[in-house]
Amino acid sequence: MKFLIDNQLPQALAKHLSAQGHDCQHVLGVNLANAPDAGICLYAVSQERILISKDEDFVYLVGRPGSTMRLIWVRTGNCRTKTLLSAFDRSWLAIESCFAAGDRLVEIR
Repeated sequence: MKFLIDNQLPQALAKHLSAQGHDCQHVLGVNLANAPDAGICLYAVSQERILISKDEDFVYLVGRPGSTMRLIWVRTGNCRTKTLLSAFDRSWLAIESCFAAGDRLVEIR
């Protein structure tokens, strides 16, 4: 799977997913740090990447009619990086299963 990590999440998440064999970019690494949500969404869709974000605005964008955007919505609140990475590890099988089933929005708590 290919991912794009949004600003509110650490670059360590991109490194963690990359170490597991995924093609992962952080918005800081692709000059999207100051891009509006619509620009981030367009980039993710054009690159066939699943966006990972804490930003609720993307939930509305993924739900728009005709949208092909895919999103992992992180709902863990503020936490240490280690806790965030553990949440992804615990949820990974469910994440894969949901996207394989055609879901476009997956929540991580």
